[in-house]
Amino acid sequence: ILTNAAAIDAVYGGSSGLLAPDVQAKLFIEMSTVEPRTEVALAARVRAKGAAFVECPVGGSTGPARQGKLIGLMGAEGADAARAQPILQQLCRRLEHCGPIGSGSVMKLTINMPLMIYWQALGEALALCRPLGLDPARIMDLLADTSGGPNVLKVRGAGVAQMLKGGDAGPVTFDVDSAVKDLRTMLAEGKARGVELPLTEKTLACYEETKQKVSGAAEVSAVSVYWANRAMQRSETV
Repeated sequence: ILTNAAAIDAVYGGSSGLLAPDVQAKLFIEMSTVEPRTEVALAARVRAKGAAFVECPVGGSTGPARQGKLIGLMGAEGADAARAQPILQQLCRRLEHCGPIGSGSVMKLTINMPLMIYWQALGEALALCRPLGLDPARIMDLLADTSGGPNVLKVRGAGVAQMLKGGDAGPVTFDVDSAVKDLRTMLAEGKARGVELPLTEKTLACYEETKQKVSGAAEVSAVSVYWANRAMQRSETV
């Protein structure tokens, strides 16, 4: 899974790229989270070489990948999607054929957007309740048991609690840099479609501040901790 359009071009293009040899009748499955237009352009290059192309960005991180429990979001022609299905079923518990090339990327941005916004919202919620002095683990457990706690909180909530106590969140599965990249991609796609995304735009600004003040390599849930701590520090100076 590659980071952006430049990385895709580097891997597929050039004299040593994936498209350099004879790839007639081969099937390429691209799973990166990039702008839909990047996938459309890549599909055209692949087809020009006589090969088939399926985009399939996925929902889930390294844990679900190892367990074959990702959610696959395919964009492809019907026959190509059917050809790719037996392969992708080894990685994915659910496969959705979302439409032609580009559709999978749009849907991946769609499922990532509420999650990116959630980490910022969680930080602000924690800022509100931290003066109560409750154990962070207790707060996370309570939130995870309510309608305000998405599935990801059941997985990452303990790590957030550890960070609130000054500890380590554990292995990084998705970092702030990647989240910033995805948010920028969402805004670019929204602009291309004439869709306003004001909350996403504000969320990007908050993530960029976290990247600057903490680290782009930090686990994405560090966004919640940074903004909770930031609010506490400011309230103490008032």
